[in-house]
Amino acid sequence: MKQKAIVSVIIAFFCLGTLQAQNLPDRKETLKTLVKVNDYFMKKYKDYRTPSYVNNVIRPSNIWTRGVYYEGLMALYSIYPRDDYYQYAIDWANYHEWGFRNGTTTRNADDYCAGQTYIDLYNICPDPEKIRKTKATMDMLVNTPQVNDWWWVDAIQMGMPVFAKLGHLTGEQKYFDKMWDMYEYTRNTHGENGMYNPKEGLWWRDHDFDPPYKEPNGKNCYWSRGNGWVYAALVRVLNEIPANETHRTDYINDFLAMSKAIKACQREDGFWNVSLHDESNYGGKETSGTALFVYGMAWGVRQGLLDKNEYLPVLLKAWNAMVKEAVHENGFLGYVQGTGKEPKDSQPVTYDKVIDFEDFGAGCFLLAGSEIYKLEAE
Repeated sequence: MKQKAIVSVIIAFFCLGTLQAQNLPDRKETLKTLVKVNDYFMKKYKDYRTPSYVNNVIRPSNIWTRGVYYEGLMALYSIYPRDDYYQYAIDWANYHEWGFRNGTTTRNADDYCAGQTYIDLYNICPDPEKIRKTKATMDMLVNTPQVNDWWWVDAIQMGMPVFAKLGHLTGEQKYFDKMWDMYEYTRNTHGENGMYNPKEGLWWRDHDFDPPYKEPNGKNCYWSRGNGWVYAALVRVLNEIPANETHRTDYINDFLAMSKAIKACQREDGFWNVSLHDESNYGGKETSGTALFVYGMAWGVRQGLLDKNEYLPVLLKAWNAMVKEAVHENGFLGYVQGTGKEPKDSQPVTYDKVIDFEDFGAGCFLLAGSEIYKLEAE
């Protein structure tokens, strides 16, 4: 009887693996969806110079929202290197003279987020001028004592990968060290006792949301996209730092704890709510946070950090839901929450609402889809 039971378990295991492999989306269809979403954006925003006007304030096209889009575009380019994608990125970088809003003395990660793409473009065709201003900004941060710049979790995604990429490129440990010091301060010190709650594996959006702030249902307020930014940042950092980097295990441990917590919050339809622990507080499907979670989980499965049998069904359910329910026929992306910092902002989140910035949502989706495409190739 014991032998029969063991055989049954083995058969079930292999059947499950086969079933899940069969359930992977077709690579051609995944690429087709990514191209459609990106073509919509590039056609609508053909003039990469065009600034955004929000609340009567002009916001240049090299701030974080556009920086995140270009992160997604470069991910798409890595699997489908179309000349027009590369040219669109190069023209944008040249127009902004490979620099940032507020120059090389800015401490605001929303400004220097664009440095991620500048470094990616440098790696394709090296020219010192492409990263001169990025390096100047990072060196300024390294050479000044402040470590409390990242008081909102979005900044972790906007800033950390720039340090990681520059450290990888130059081989200089100082970038990895400063990155950890800033991350660790945000994680453990900002607010009451840091913006990360190790007991629940999730992050408060900023130092104002630490306890005693609560959701209407009495639980802690964990914003979907805010946690998505940290999750994506960990992926992008782990992609760059050496295997023997001092704090690699710390980053991996946070990634694993977040993965478990995020998995537990998934909606039945595959999406995640804007509020991870209170579906009654502006509940409903939301694409940008969902896409960032798919990005992280797909990467984690590919790297062998996340158990395939446990996480593949979760991420595929989410990806398929986005493709089916959020992507319009013309490539417009629905159910994206506009800019803000908590569930109530930029509401309502609907299928056909055009939000204040369309770029970052597209970028998140391209990041997710590019990882799905790579997952299918393995």
